[in-house]
Amino acid sequence: MREQVVNQLNSLNLLQRIEKKESSFSKGQKRLAAYITENYDIAAYLTASKLGKEAGVSESTVVRFAYQLEYEGYPDLQKAIQVIVKTNSNSIQRMSLSSKRYQEKGVLKSVLYTDADRLKETISDVDSEEFDKAVNMINKARRLYILGARSAAYLAGLMGYYFKMMFEDNIIIVDANSTSETLEQIYNIGEDDVIMGITFPRYSKRTILALQYAKNHGAKTIALTDNLQSPITDYSDCTLIAKSDVMTIVDSLVSPLSVVNALVTAIALLRKEDVEKRLMALEELWNEYDVYNRSLT
Repeated sequence: MREQVVNQLNSLNLLQRIEKKESSFSKGQKRLAAYITENYDIAAYLTASKLGKEAGVSESTVVRFAYQLEYEGYPDLQKAIQVIVKTNSNSIQRMSLSSKRYQEKGVLKSVLYTDADRLKETISDVDSEEFDKAVNMINKARRLYILGARSAAYLAGLMGYYFKMMFEDNIIIVDANSTSETLEQIYNIGEDDVIMGITFPRYSKRTILALQYAKNHGAKTIALTDNLQSPITDYSDCTLIAKSDVMTIVDSLVSPLSVVNALVTAIALLRKEDVEKRLMALEELWNEYDVYNRSLT
């Protein structure tokens, strides 16, 4: 019975866990829960001691609170708070948070270290089976639709750019500015097709609705997102996780870009002979029209 409860909690985000367990909280834990709920943007980067001080409870109460919510300790609780920040914070709150984070090390090193940390987390949590599943789905697709809205559009564009070198004419980069236009572009999607939706906090409704539409019409769906609690996973047959972060108004998409690079590389190796033929033809074209600068100076 306890294992079933834990599994249910693992599928919930922090705010949902608090709501589910609230009746079992002590007075101190209720005070702490209220503080986190109302000030998650501040709480996200506080130590257990500082969080307790801000909420008016002891450090031990903070630690016990983490265990009460079925986290493995305060670091896991802190990560869960940061997920809420990334999902719910507006751009003004992001600017405020980032200025506090970057005061110690400076902007350049802080951003580089943050990107490096997200890459390490992605490497640690990567699911090779899901990756292989995505590669096979893409390779066998009659048509591949790629959709990323807002900042994720650049990831979709890059992926599409390289896949168009490998496939004939069955790569469709969904490029639209509204939900209606997006659905119009995937209107004919069917069971032999695959759609890849790329979205990170704050998650794009348009991308989520497109995957829902595609799945309802029998297409296979792949999601590239930051965690298994992302709303797009409700409609994905295959989910690739890449950690992201918030940097002022900038979404850190270094890890997702690495996953995109890995997908492109895996497909290229899988279709090695065909890709080599297409690249040879393209190289001749590029040379004929002097596309690249060949000067060594």
